[in-house]
Amino acid sequence: MAVRKFRPTTPGQRHKIIGTFKEITASVPEKSLVYGKRATGGRNNEGHLTMRYLGGGHKRKFRFIDFKRDKDGIPAVVKTIEYDPNRSARIALLYYKDGEKRYIIAPNGLEVGANLLSGADAAPEIGNALPLQNIPVGTVIHNIELRPGQGALLVRSAGNFAQLTSREGRYCVIKLPSGETRKILSACKATVGSVGNSDHALESSGKAGRSRWLGRRPHNRGVVMNPVDHPMGGGEGRQSGGHPRSRTGLYAKGLKTRRPKKQSNKYIIERRNKK
Repeated sequence: MAVRKFRPTTPGQRHKIIGTFKEITASVPEKSLVYGKRATGGRNNEGHLTMRYLGGGHKRKFRFIDFKRDKDGIPAVVKTIEYDPNRSARIALLYYKDGEKRYIIAPNGLEVGANLLSGADAAPEIGNALPLQNIPVGTVIHNIELRPGQGALLVRSAGNFAQLTSREGRYCVIKLPSGETRKILSACKATVGSVGNSDHALESSGKAGRSRWLGRRPHNRGVVMNPVDHPMGGGEGRQSGGHPRSRTGLYAKGLKTRRPKKQSNKYIIERRNKK
């Protein structure tokens, strides 16, 4: 993985930093695994704006990603590594021995031609998916389930990884990228390795237009609005705006939003790192 910087021949090129795309081996997705994605522009079924600062952007096709990895015991070969406009990570196209094709999140170090396997009998090697109870302590993992068979929910974005630190009875203790340490059932599956495209965090758009291509419209600050539009708006000249808060009046900093009686609280051993 690497990033490219450009000579400042134009204002947009001056701060532009993008990935090299060297690992991409196919430019057209597998037709049987995509469908047309319809953009909402932040509007609901009545046409009313419900999400601000969305709209426009390039048309995308949604790729079906296999987060369950439930084809246990059937070997697969990595056919291509592809770009996915719907996520920060790269995706890999697998050809299974029984003829089925599926996309997975491409882990770091996965190459075309590699053989992958899922299930309890799989070796703890990069790209293989197996239950947490079969993964050695200390292994770096991603694509972690919260309930057996539900499909991966945790650690799916570019460059992220978690670590299996210990076992306690029916549970495994996982250290997540946020710094949180929590217990997860040992029967849940995870994929060995870290998510690929780790240099994604180093990228810089370079110009406002690139955000528009991604479907992001200009974001207005609350302090520049009028009092009727935002709690932080109004005032003569430039005002501090008071305590940072949302448009609906909720504090934006320091307010705890997690429910105190949430069912999953008992599985969290240590909360995430505070800024």
